[in-house]
Amino acid sequence: MNKCFPIVLALLASPAVAEETRELDSHEHGVGELNIAFDGNSVAMELHAPGADIVGFEYEAQSETDHAAIDAAVAMLAKPFDLFAIPSAAACTVIEASAELESEGEHDEHDEDHDNHKDDDGDHDDEHAEEHHDDDEHADEAGHTEFHAEYTFTCENPAALTEIAFTYFDVFENARELEVQIVSATGAQAFEVERTEPKLDLKGLF
Repeated sequence: MNKCFPIVLALLASPAVAEETRELDSHEHGVGELNIAFDGNSVAMELHAPGADIVGFEYEAQSETDHAAIDAAVAMLAKPFDLFAIPSAAACTVIEASAELESEGEHDEHDEDHDNHKDDDGDHDDEHAEEHHDDDEHADEAGHTEFHAEYTFTCENPAALTEIAFTYFDVFENARELEVQIVSATGAQAFEVERTEPKLDLKGLF
């Protein structure tokens, strides 16, 4: 793992960014999250986006069409410079790029199990409660999926990284907004990039 990713994780743990991303945690359709860490010539990016933003649905893929849509999306998400255009003068080269579809049901499952034990009234009730919660767990897993992508690249001239143009919105028509968190030598900052203004000014961040 590139050394920039621990920086991204530290950014996510900061109180300021936690406040900025609290709304995203509710899994708002149309809104994704992009974390960017700049460290010298190295850049790390981490993208989280609801399944509905990327493929138009969040249920578990069932048909061949569903699976094909997911495969195509993962392939596209693994090409960062097709989604986030940066000045050619920066001379950046992709070192690593990966993308996958994840389920957000796991956390809900643990929470529901905890509530089950807390509200126990008897063994018989427990059995029925567990059956109902099992059904809820499957529903949560089917209804809340997101795509996760990670990128690292190096730039020969990082000073030329003056902006990012979000062609991401052209590729994924259901996406409306990205909550962007950036950490660099000047500290951590949060931005909102919307489909109507798909560009982020990076001047003064280095």
